[in-house]
Amino acid sequence: MAEVTPAALLDLLARSLVDEPDQVQVTEVPEGEGELVLELEVAEDDLGRVIGRGGRVANALRSVVRASATQSGQRILVDILD
Repeated sequence: MAEVTPAALLDLLARSLVDEPDQVQVTEVPEGEGELVLELEVAEDDLGRVIGRGGRVANALRSVVRASATQSGQRILVDILD
């Protein structure tokens, strides 16, 4: 089984949530030693779907992506851009 990067996982999850999957963009921004910020951009109308009520969907996305990165020893932060 091929290993999926945290950025690819975030992209896949975000595309499955939104109405306009072609508008999803994930950008990797290195921040320091072993730390990587994944910036997620979606269409303006899909922002609520990615954040969710009370931020529940956003927190779930962050948890899943962070968990996938721990096996490779990376520290990942997910930033949802508005």
